[in-house]
Amino acid sequence: MVPTSPPLVSLQAPKDVSIDEIEASLRDIWQNYSSGEAGLAATRATTFSFLIYEPDGTQLLLAALGFYTGPIDGISGGRTEAAIKAAQKAYDFEVTGKSDEAFIKRLKAEFEQLTVLDKQTPDNLRAALQYAPDLDGAGVADAIASSNPCRIITLCPTTGADEGVTAQVSAYCPIQKRSSSTLICCEYINLRGTAEALERIGGIISALMIPDLPKFIWWKATPQSDYGLFQRLVKNCDTIIVDSSSFSHAEADLHCIGSLIDQGLPIADLNWRRIAPWQELAAEAFDPPERRLQIWEVDQVVIDYEKGNPSQALLYLGWLASRLHWKPIAYEHEGGDYDIRRIRFVGKEQRHISVELAGIPTADWGDIPGDLISLKLDSTNCEADCCTVLCSETTGCMRMESGGGAQSCRINQVTSLSDQKTEQLLGQQLQRWGKDMLYEESMVLTYEMMQLMAR
Repeated sequence: MVPTSPPLVSLQAPKDVSIDEIEASLRDIWQNYSSGEAGLAATRATTFSFLIYEPDGTQLLLAALGFYTGPIDGISGGRTEAAIKAAQKAYDFEVTGKSDEAFIKRLKAEFEQLTVLDKQTPDNLRAALQYAPDLDGAGVADAIASSNPCRIITLCPTTGADEGVTAQVSAYCPIQKRSSSTLICCEYINLRGTAEALERIGGIISALMIPDLPKFIWWKATPQSDYGLFQRLVKNCDTIIVDSSSFSHAEADLHCIGSLIDQGLPIADLNWRRIAPWQELAAEAFDPPERRLQIWEVDQVVIDYEKGNPSQALLYLGWLASRLHWKPIAYEHEGGDYDIRRIRFVGKEQRHISVELAGIPTADWGDIPGDLISLKLDSTNCEADCCTVLCSETTGCMRMESGGGAQSCRINQVTSLSDQKTEQLLGQQLQRWGKDMLYEESMVLTYEMMQLMAR
């Protein structure tokens, strides 16, 4: 749930304008309020531009209901149209391959029924977990704007008929952001249309990003490097923000992210921030002088996560491998009840390392799909003092301890950070820009693992 934001004063409720009137309409707002003659003195924020690419939710709903298996990217290609037709046929709509308001309303109603646990299936559970009822993200945008007044540009690709792009402008001011008697306010620009229609005005969208100020792009979809609008927008941005907890096909999507990093693009993953307490506690376990050299004896690793999205587990493994100079040599996806993945590495002195990733079915799902549950670092060398078990404070380490030998392991409980929510992580990310070298070094290994799987 998005925390309560400070009250916002509305200078301009959402107003429909033509594409070429956007800047003029915003200028009019600030001219009317710059002198205080309108009863309130206000000035536009000049901090940064924050562009949000947010599909309308049709693909996610179709995926959750079992009709769609493609990427969640907002692009209405052949698979999306086929899924819409299948759903329209199933729910007695005219079969057109294009969505509309009535059709989306029916999908939402069917999804509400799906959230009853006994109606979920393994195939659609992952998509259901990743679906957010507040599809427009307005609450998150308001929370960001209240603490970081800026220009927010929302691109909402739709799966309906291509009727061009509609535009709205608005302006809101958090009341605690006062400079003397003047409010510092946030501008909103909302653009809605098909992905193709948005791509046609790509130059205009780029021009709406304020020059000479930091530019952030929050891509709330699977990044598509061959999508012309994505290519255009990322060329001049300071940071591209993604959240791998929402990836619909974690391994393929992480492969895409790794490819973008390999091209030199500045990527930030909000999910990376969520594994920080696990990284810190693992490092702390080998900080005592008598254990520092024992870390190099680790050659057996087991990582458990909430079944549904292995992104956190793969990010953590990439970090661990990058710190210990492991080279991935094999990647196998066995599947099964625990959706087992086995990865093999070669480390120092040609030491072989075996890793198991297991998706654990849990009755009480957390807010973030794929949260880490527990991990075990161990060695085939019985003389080594390296066995370490970490477990979440909510789930515990039962599976790790049931394997025997737990009495010789150091067991620690990971207390998750309190600021794991998307809007809180976003707020932190918007205070920095550019590249995170530790994340990039870790993603190099994660990318190499994904390349092995793709072969």
